[in-house]
Order: sequence, then C-alpha cells, then structure tokens
Amino acid sequence: MQLVALIHEEAGRFGVSFPDLPGCTTVAPDLDTAVAKAREAAAFHIEGLLEDGSMPEARSLTELRADLAFVEDAHGALVAAIEIDKPGRRVRVNVMLDEATLRRVDRAAAAQGETRSGFLEKAAKVRLASA
Repeated sequence: MQLVALIHEEAGRFGVSFPDLPGCTTVAPDLDTAVAKAREAAAFHIEGLLEDGSMPEARSLTELRADLAFVEDAHGALVAAIEIDKPGRRVRVNVMLDEATLRRVDRAAAAQGETRSGFLEKAAKVRLASA
C-alpha cells in the first residue's frame, strides 16, 4: 500500500505526517531516518486501525490535490509516496532453528518483554527492510 507523506523541516529536524492517517506523525534528525521512521509509524498506526475496524482508504495525489486542507498542510513540505506493508492476519508457521539459537531468541525476547513470535517477527522486518 502506498501512502502520501508530508515531510517538513524545522530547526534541523524532519517531521513526517500522513494526510490519510490523522494523528500519525514522527520526527527524525535527518531525511533518511525520517522516511524509515515514517514507515514504522504508519505500519503501527495502520495495525491499530485494522484492529479497530476503521481503516480509511489511501487517496491518490490527484485526490489529495483537490483537498484544500491538504494543499495548506503541504505548503513548504516535501511530498513523498511511502510504501507500507499493510499488516495481514496472523498465520501460524512451523520453523526449524538450532536449539542454541532458539535459547538466545527466548532470552532476548524475555529481556524485551516480548513473545518469541513477536521477537522473530520484528527481527524479520528489520532484515527485510535492509534487503
């Protein structure tokens, strides 16, 4: 899913907001980090919206251009299209891991207050983001 993001620079920091995700914002010290954090923030926000059953449709640039509020918010902003993986339903999988690696995963997950599945999912997302 592709979302339009507005990136504003102020006092050497970059703030990102999404016209189609009111309340979803993030801030970063540089542009590349801002885009990466924007992907994470939007994915997290969308996950919550889907749980609540209230996910709005993403609008195209043409549709947004007709929205006066968007035009005002976009003034002076860098407009970017950011690709977001829309979360799907949870699926049970069976994987094989070396038992020593599994113990390390379990210890790390426990130390972070996460489940094994949550830890592995986050690790996979980090690896996929850098691929």
